[in-house]
Amino acid sequence: MNLPLGICSWSLKNNPFEIVQTLENTGLRRLHLDLASAHLLWPFVEDYAWTVSATMLSFPQEDYSSLDRIRETGGIVPDECWSVNRTLLLDGIEKTAERGVPYLSFHAGFMDHTDADPYAVFCARICEVADVARTHGIMLLLETGQETAEDLKHFLETINHPSLGVNFDPANMILYDKGDPVAAVMTLGPWIQHVHIKDALKTTTPGEWGAEVPWGDGDVDGPSFFQALEKIGYAGALAIEREAGDARRTDIQIAVERLGGGK
Repeated sequence: MNLPLGICSWSLKNNPFEIVQTLENTGLRRLHLDLASAHLLWPFVEDYAWTVSATMLSFPQEDYSSLDRIRETGGIVPDECWSVNRTLLLDGIEKTAERGVPYLSFHAGFMDHTDADPYAVFCARICEVADVARTHGIMLLLETGQETAEDLKHFLETINHPSLGVNFDPANMILYDKGDPVAAVMTLGPWIQHVHIKDALKTTTPGEWGAEVPWGDGDVDGPSFFQALEKIGYAGALAIEREAGDARRTDIQIAVERLGGGK
């Protein structure tokens, strides 16, 4: 597919030198920007005339040491963290709008529509920040992986909010063991606004993480994945994400080569 290709700033730990060198070496000009380092990276965005395809926000209490811990601490679910996380989201919406970026992505946390009271609180929180995003002309993108595509679709259909969409990460579906990413594209097609290029191997031990690997070395069926994106009419950005390993610049360059470059 001939889609705009970029990288995620946090893949290179938001290091301006690493990001500049990687983008220059690959010929790419797009960035999925971590808001936590936007104050540091924005001057480079302007100097190098990069396009920011989306911003990203994470939350300070999140613990990815195990699947059980991220289920407990992920996203906007923990009640004791909501006041701080609400402020972070509202501030992130404002900063995203100020920079003229259309999308803000984040992990909302594990949603369980079978548990009525906590689910109602979760929905109310999402609707509150989505309402604010709408007034700023921003769409909030929920990252895939922490629930099945069917559960996320159920949530999005139920909420039916025009300022909610999906940042689709095929590897996360595998890492969290939440289903086939190609089938998930077809399920979530109407909401997909931004896509990560990331690969992973499925766990051999239920309840434990899968393993992230360079693009093309894992269980994501690349050709079928891009065919699915084409079938849903996806025309947005692709952002290479690499969150593991000690050779991330090299792995990103490998991904660019395997994708045939970008624009």
